[in-house]
Amino acid sequence: MASALKEGEKETASGYEAAAALREALFGNPAETKQRASAALALATPRDVEYGIALASALTDTGKHFQAQITKRIDDLARRFPEDTVVQFNYLPAVNAVLQINNGNFAKAIEILEAARPYELGSPSNISMSLSMYPVYVRGLAYLSAKQGTQAVAEFQKILTHRGIVQTEPIGSLAQLALARAYTLQGDAVKAKAAYRDFLALWKDADHDIPILKQAKAEYAKLE
Repeated sequence: MASALKEGEKETASGYEAAAALREALFGNPAETKQRASAALALATPRDVEYGIALASALTDTGKHFQAQITKRIDDLARRFPEDTVVQFNYLPAVNAVLQINNGNFAKAIEILEAARPYELGSPSNISMSLSMYPVYVRGLAYLSAKQGTQAVAEFQKILTHRGIVQTEPIGSLAQLALARAYTLQGDAVKAKAAYRDFLALWKDADHDIPILKQAKAEYAKLE
């Protein structure tokens, strides 16, 4: 970010901040999410940044006040980019589906994400943000929330199968944890333990106080 700002590239720097906000949201750090999102908005609000912040906010807060802010942001995206395939069939379905999950409308979330299915293996990325396969990840979360383990396994496995698309995105590793949770939901303790071990091995050098890592360790301990 500092390098981008040094060259006067505010949009690129904003993208790095928005990517950080999304990462903090996924890892369970709401305060850091808001801080990074605010920093991004103070720099610039191109299409991908606005989406990244909306998605990060949706993944962090479920209160009505925050949902109203997120809805306003995605409505703005829809208005600004009415013919943008990425916005209309990737970004908007992903955020709207998270909002439906937050409200307990899991079937509606899955329905919304059908619009993204023909495009979800694409790579809507720019130099500072990689945003591939989030509709797949969110669909998996919807199935998990709906306690449909078999369907959830299929979605998270899709992410792990397409590592060349996901690359270093946070959901590349979090899909492994979500897969473990889906196997647990299925009642398959053997596969669940193996998936948890794979995730914990991947994160063996991570900071011990990351909320999502602490949750994973606690869940794995219950299976032992």
